[in-house]
Amino acid sequence: MASGKSAKALRNARAAVVTQKQRPWGTVAAVFAVVVFAAGVFFYVYNRYDATADIRAFTPTAENQDPSTDIEGIVVEEFEAQQHVLSPQRVAYESSPPFGGPHDQIWAGCDGVVYEEAVRTEHMVHSLEHGAVWIAYNPDQVEGEQLDLLVDRVENQPAMMLSPYPDLDSPISLQAWGHQLKLDDAEDERIDQFIMALQLNAYTYPEVGATCQANPGAFDIDAPPAFDASEPGPDSMPMNGNPEDFGGFTGEGDQDMGDIDPNAPVDPDAPVDPDAPAQDGENGADAEETEGDQPEDAEEPAGDGSSSD
Repeated sequence: MASGKSAKALRNARAAVVTQKQRPWGTVAAVFAVVVFAAGVFFYVYNRYDATADIRAFTPTAENQDPSTDIEGIVVEEFEAQQHVLSPQRVAYESSPPFGGPHDQIWAGCDGVVYEEAVRTEHMVHSLEHGAVWIAYNPDQVEGEQLDLLVDRVENQPAMMLSPYPDLDSPISLQAWGHQLKLDDAEDERIDQFIMALQLNAYTYPEVGATCQANPGAFDIDAPPAFDASEPGPDSMPMNGNPEDFGGFTGEGDQDMGDIDPNAPVDPDAPVDPDAPAQDGENGADAEETEGDQPEDAEEPAGDGSSSD
């Protein structure tokens, strides 16, 4: 028969075992795992935030409206906005790629579009007027991982577009309205600085609020107008000059895509001279009379579909 001391010791031992079994080790382990995970997330986010400090320093503010001027190698120039030509008229650009100046009345789709073929320059410049950043690259020098790095920066991103640019004098060239930066390496941190500073920077582009979505009736992002590498002819619009003398016009901007009529001979907001004769010019734009412009005693026009309803 066990003594009183032995029985007491046995009871204490059993109690210790029961207590040990009742400790919620599973819960403790789960809580510990959550704490470790949270700490890992915190340090990851902190390190990422700290690593992007140099890029975030190029965020535009009211006090520093154009931080891109601090980017080494950037070229900044002022251009007259809203000067349009009608395809197929050319513009005699003075830089390659151009980064401002006269352009086609129809803009290229620039809402994260990656163009596999070179696009007519006059359309791309119009997109810069809408606040887009255009990354152009020399297809003979940029491919593989270098090209992938550029695609990652552009694809499905707002106000961004990427396209090859034949015979580009550097591997990579970045354009925003009035700004250009030429680089050799897709890993160059200045690419991200340029994008941070100028992508939809309301202080630096003319048509704030204009869309980057392509007008489906006027510009097909899957089959865009092709790039023309030839020299512009004598009928091209100069960078400096009266656009009216070269078939161009000045409009009020493209705030609403629905206001743009791809079949219109001129900017829908441009004034129309009722005394001007109908023209069938080299740009393919036909002037049409409306019913209200015809004299009362005018004969009914032939049924060729040329009159307005």
